[in-house]
Amino acid sequence: MIHAHSGLRWVVLFLLIAAIVTAYNNSKKGTPYSKDANKLGLFALIATHIQLLLGLGLYFTSPYVKFESGVMKDSILRFYTVEHALMMVIAITLITVGYSKTKKTGNWKKQFTLYLLGLIVMLLAIPWPFRGLNAGWF
Repeated sequence: MIHAHSGLRWVVLFLLIAAIVTAYNNSKKGTPYSKDANKLGLFALIATHIQLLLGLGLYFTSPYVKFESGVMKDSILRFYTVEHALMMVIAITLITVGYSKTKKTGNWKKQFTLYLLGLIVMLLAIPWPFRGLNAGWF
């Protein structure tokens, strides 16, 4: 399951970047909202939610997640138990709200802004190999 979660990260990042670029372009062109115009936004939303489900499965089975005293003293355990999980939930919430608001109001700028904020939070929460958190590229 960890390989699926790590590999899907690249799909999520690609779809989010594509959805952000599309929302920006649609905002600048004044393109009216339609389901067809927002397919990339929907695919990014679906991919992030699938990633969330995989992450929840890992959260309760991973050896890097502990629910005992002393977790906050160990940087790796703290990252996976608290920081990664919390930041990813915040990022996925921003993306979900961005999709929902755009669907209701047709305002591409809201999707652009909230998806971009979600992407930034997500990039900060990913255990990149150079951060020393026992994670690889895949």
